[in-house]
Amino acid sequence: MVRPAYRSRSVKRVVRRVPSGESRVFYWRRKPYVARCPICGKPLGGVPRDKDVIRWGARTEKRPERYFGGVVCPSCLSLMLKQAVRGS
Repeated sequence: MVRPAYRSRSVKRVVRRVPSGESRVFYWRRKPYVARCPICGKPLGGVPRDKDVIRWGARTEKRPERYFGGVVCPSCLSLMLKQAVRGS
């Protein structure tokens, strides 16, 4: 039986053949998802995938210092600002 931590489905199981010729199961933690723009779906730049940075990092490390930084991509933000200015 494997370690209890490896019985969870949150770890990825990969079967690999090792140099001795036998097949072994390797367990890898899954990478966190890439932050994406909710409007166009592009990956957001400047937003880390590392859980330690997200949890323990400074506020400036977690997202860009832009207006709507870390939420909307710059191209969608420029379209939103244009629509807001032209609508008023």
